[in-house]
Amino acid sequence: MSSAFAGLCRYPIVQAPMAGGACGPPLAAAVSEAGGLGFLAGGYKTADGMYEEIKQLRGQTGLPFGVNLFMPQPENSDPSAVEVYSHQLAGETTWYQTPLGDAQGSSDDGYEAKLAVLLDDPVPVVSFTFGCPPRDVLDSFDRVDTFTIVTVTTPDEAQTAQWCGADAVCVQGVEAGGHQSTHRDDPQTDGTGIGVLSLITQVRETVQLPVIAAGGLMRGSQIAAVLAAGADAAQLGTAFLACPESGANVLHKQALTNPLFVRTELTRAFSGRPARGLVNRFVREHGPYAPAAYPQVHYLTAGLRRAAAAVGDAQGMALWAGQGHRLARELPAGQLVEVLVAELEAARAALASGNWS
Repeated sequence: MSSAFAGLCRYPIVQAPMAGGACGPPLAAAVSEAGGLGFLAGGYKTADGMYEEIKQLRGQTGLPFGVNLFMPQPENSDPSAVEVYSHQLAGETTWYQTPLGDAQGSSDDGYEAKLAVLLDDPVPVVSFTFGCPPRDVLDSFDRVDTFTIVTVTTPDEAQTAQWCGADAVCVQGVEAGGHQSTHRDDPQTDGTGIGVLSLITQVRETVQLPVIAAGGLMRGSQIAAVLAAGADAAQLGTAFLACPESGANVLHKQALTNPLFVRTELTRAFSGRPARGLVNRFVREHGPYAPAAYPQVHYLTAGLRRAAAAVGDAQGMALWAGQGHRLARELPAGQLVEVLVAELEAARAALASGNWS
C-alpha cells in the first residue's frame, strides 16, 4: 500500500463517487469498513443534503471516507443550440407525458456552500471533478487536514493540479463510466481520450503526486496492472454499481449484464457533457444532435429520465457504465472488496512467480 494512502484505507481500492444517487452512506460505509476508501457524491445535491449524508455516514463508520464536489462550470453554452435540442426531444415529452426541465438551472452546483460545509466540519478526503480549485481553496483544506484529490484526464491537467497544491490526482482513462472529468469541455476533443494505462505513465512522468487510476477496472488483476503501471491505488465505479448497497435504479443494475446492451459509448445526449453509458434508444436517437451545453442539457432531460425510470423503461434512462460493465458482480460491497483483494494478491503472486496469465 502506498504511503500516501496508508492512513486512509487498508487496501488500494477506492469506490468512485458516482453522482445521481448510486453512492449514498450505505455503499461508502461498506467499502470503508471492508478496508477500501468509500466516497459520497456531493454532485446534484444541496449543501444541506450533502451534509445530512455525511452525518449518516459518520454514524455507520468511524473509518476515513471522501466527498466529491463538482467544480462550477463556465457560462459558455449556446442558448440557441439548447433550444434546437429541446425541439429534438419533443417526441420524448409526448412519449413519457412529461415536460422538459428548465435548462437555466444553476451552473455551480452549490459549490461555495458545499466548500463552507466541508471546511467548517472537515472530512478526511475531498475530491474534485470537472476542474481544479485554485491554490487558496486547496490550501484551506490542507489547513484542516483534509486530503485533496483532483480528477484529471491529461498530463496538463495533472500539472495544473500539482501547481495548485492538490495532494493527489485521480487519473481517469477514457474507459471510465459516467462523465469524463475534463477540465475544459471542448467538443473538438470528443473521442480523443487517453486509455488509463497510457495516462498513468504520462502523468507519472509529468508530476510528482500520488496517482489513483480509474477507467473500466472490474477485477483484482486489473488493479494489479494499474499498480504495476505506477498507480498508488485504483478507483472502481461500475464494479460497485451492482452491489445491494448501491442506490442505483434496479433497471440500471440489471442492464450492466443484460445482453440487450452490448456496448458503451461517450454521449452528450443526457447532460450536454461527454459521459460513457450503455447504448440505448435515447443515446442512438439523440446523441448525434446533443449540443455541448452542460449542465443545461442535464436539467432539460432530468424529468424525462425520471419518467423513464418510473415506467420501467431502461431505453430512456442514463445507464452510465464503464467499458468493463459485463464483468459486474452482484455482491455485497464488503464482500466485493474482499474478492478484489484476493484477486489482486493472486495476480501479484503469479507475476512474482513468472506465471502471469
